Amino acid sequence: MTTKEIRQSFLDFFAAKGHQIVPSAPIVVKDDPTLMFTNAGMNQFKDLFLGEAAIKNSRVADTQRCLRVSGKHNDLEEVGIDTYHHTMFEMLGNWSFGDYFKKEAIAWSWELLTEVYKIPKDQLYVSVFEGDEKEGLPKDQEAYEIWKQYISEDRILLGNKKDNFWEMGETGPCGPCSEIHVDMRPEAERNKVPGSTLVNQDDPQVIEIWNNVFMQYNRLKNGSLEKLPNQHVDTGMGLERLVRVIQNKTSNYDTDVFQPLIQYISEQSRIPYLGNSEPGDDSWGTAVAMRVMSDHIRAICFCIADGTLPSNNKAGYVVRRILRRAVRYAYTFLNLKDPFLNKLVPILADQFDGVFPELKKQQDFVQKVVLEEEVSFLRTLATGIQRFERFETSDKLIKGDFAFELYDTFGFPIDLTELMAREKGWTVDMGGFEAELQQQKQRSRAATAIDTGDWVIANEGDEVEFVGYDQLESECRILKYRKVTAKGKDQFQVVLNKTPFYAESGGQAGDTGKIEDLTGLFEYEVSDTKKENGLIIHYLDQIPEEPKNAFRAIVDPANRKASENNHSATHLLHAALKQVLGTHVNQKGSLVNGDYLRFDFSHFSKVTDQEIAEIEAIVNRKIRENIALKEQRNIPYQEAINSGVTALFGEKYGDFVRVITFDDHFSKELCGGTHVKTTGQIGFFKITSESAVAAGVRRIEAITADVAEQFINEQSEQIKGLKDLLKNPTDLLKSVESLIEENSKLKKEIEKSILERSAGLKHELVKEAVLINGINFLAKKVDLPNTDAVKNLAYAVKDLLSDLLLVLACEIDGKPSLTVMVSENLVKEKGLNAGNIVRELAKEIQGGGGGQPFFATAGGKDSSGLDRALDKAKSFLA
Repeated sequence: MTTKEIRQSFLDFFAAKGHQIVPSAPIVVKDDPTLMFTNAGMNQFKDLFLGEAAIKNSRVADTQRCLRVSGKHNDLEEVGIDTYHHTMFEMLGNWSFGDYFKKEAIAWSWELLTEVYKIPKDQLYVSVFEGDEKEGLPKDQEAYEIWKQYISEDRILLGNKKDNFWEMGETGPCGPCSEIHVDMRPEAERNKVPGSTLVNQDDPQVIEIWNNVFMQYNRLKNGSLEKLPNQHVDTGMGLERLVRVIQNKTSNYDTDVFQPLIQYISEQSRIPYLGNSEPGDDSWGTAVAMRVMSDHIRAICFCIADGTLPSNNKAGYVVRRILRRAVRYAYTFLNLKDPFLNKLVPILADQFDGVFPELKKQQDFVQKVVLEEEVSFLRTLATGIQRFERFETSDKLIKGDFAFELYDTFGFPIDLTELMAREKGWTVDMGGFEAELQQQKQRSRAATAIDTGDWVIANEGDEVEFVGYDQLESECRILKYRKVTAKGKDQFQVVLNKTPFYAESGGQAGDTGKIEDLTGLFEYEVSDTKKENGLIIHYLDQIPEEPKNAFRAIVDPANRKASENNHSATHLLHAALKQVLGTHVNQKGSLVNGDYLRFDFSHFSKVTDQEIAEIEAIVNRKIRENIALKEQRNIPYQEAINSGVTALFGEKYGDFVRVITFDDHFSKELCGGTHVKTTGQIGFFKITSESAVAAGVRRIEAITADVAEQFINEQSEQIKGLKDLLKNPTDLLKSVESLIEENSKLKKEIEKSILERSAGLKHELVKEAVLINGINFLAKKVDLPNTDAVKNLAYAVKDLLSDLLLVLACEIDGKPSLTVMVSENLVKEKGLNAGNIVRELAKEIQGGGGGQPFFATAGGKDSSGLDRALDKAKSFLA
């Protein structure tokens, strides 16, 4: 069976068992602060497990794109080294929300594996939870008895809490789980050593392929467990491992999941792929490199397709790390010095066409982003290698902090640093490197640490009604609240049964406002509104003394109106961009709040001034047309798509969607945000900046309404002031150009004067040089206006004097400056180093500096130390 057939067989099997087949959620998580990436199939159903959303289908199955490279589930450094860890993988899963439980889940998993996939029964083992005395948890006897109907007892293994009790996090739903393992060893080995002794022992041929989690409990903040009102089933089976088993391979990378990519890499690099290589073999590095590249390109492509571009923060930083790791392996082990990874994108897009079609639809865009990121990193890599080559060590040891700098700043994996060190006969201080790495991780954890308390129920009820499209005030009751502490600040998260507050999503900032009691005497500020697992969360600094009472929720109308102006303007802008730049333009991110709007979009060249003027003209024309908002709620998703609506890649849409239209022939988008009733309310639209965000992505920032009017007034005032300064010229532009030209001429004259002064100084200085131990030594304070003049003087003196150690002290704009020049022959013969010398001298002026062995500079704070620095310079001749 091929991968496509195996995947489809799973979905067909569970569809026949009454399961609703749902699409994969985006790989990047948008509304769960505890997750950066989807790392398990259950993530998109978290709100159902937590009881924070109504259950529409009690039986569900899917194939979910997952990524495990950060946080608790971090497989990145294992990828490529072993044969079964991956960054992106597909998780096949079936779920029961208060419907069937252990009996059906176990029976169906056995039926699918042995009757549909024909996996030999004598190669399968299962595990059940053995219980835990400390937690007061009994053995999962129910699962054990069910398994006895299908498999002999010597193949039913008891597992501890670590392996057989699954928890969502520190708090939340959890329960015992039952794993299914398969023994892929040859028959002779299976007869010799029982597979039961190798389960969960990291044997590469005895692997877990399916986990059935039976959610029975809820873990509270204090660590105790309480029974859930409804029992759920959550199962997950890694597709890549399953394919390996069915295709009878010893490595995931030998299956048709990875082989098309690996064979292409092998052909293009002209290096054979030897998948059975072991550490120490000549082919080990090349085999690992090909596995790394074929794995990483999958994670990179789907993250970009879902709207997360390589960057220096959050999810974008993880994508950049994955991409750079792949490029490093290609560069180091396959000698691929030019961008190559991007060439794998079309192969991958074809593989997933019909499964995850978003990649095929964005193939050109994704490939260009990968290409530009590769080009950028190859430059960084070259700089890092130069940095390594300049590193000096007296004990043939690469210090841990320097190895970490290469890792953190230049993207060097530690194994690459070790490889380069070995070539020089050096070693790396791995203890020091690990210490630096742990410190960074601790800083990162501390910066993002959030302490969340248990929910306190104030009033009974599960349903939360959002009324904010139609009203800005509503009576409400507090359903539940909890205390959260982040960065030393305490706040309360509050859930209301009815709320007009829009929660941050789709790029639009959350509403602010207040909650007041019905007497109007007491009010509580709402500083923000966010969405967590589909639940609308209001942030308050204090909680009412009587939370069971009725309240009135009131949105700040001015802030909401300003946000609506900017949000509707982004829709008009999006349509205008497509009209002016082309239909390839797609939204890649946005931010909408009461102050301004920010819109990121796919486009591979700078938007010209003429194009910006045209875009502004179109948007403002649509504003003046005062187009009425056409809002359609609860439209079936496919019906909306068929109508030609614009949907965004990387967004998770439900079965029913909301369509926002401003003129059926201009702007029609799926959107859950708040909008103006007519475009005339926006007033005026003005683009304030256009820039590059990432490879193939541009950013426009703009303002509307009162803020735009204020901006125009300020610009007019500045122009008026400029005219007054220039005595009201007829042609303002021409007058400014003349002024700039005159200023340029004066600057050149000043520079010429400085050069002439420097030329005179060099001859005076040469006369003052003293010969000490065969070295022409000169340490002098000079009066020059800038560092360029000092540098030119130093080089001029060097041209006139051989065997030179020159130290120049100068005060520039009230700050002390030191310059050191050393003849190249003294660097080699005497071991003099300008960088080391200037760093030592800089201590006298409370400063620091550096540079090359023959030329270096330093700055400081204490000008009174310049004379001491000049006196100290002579000590380097001793």
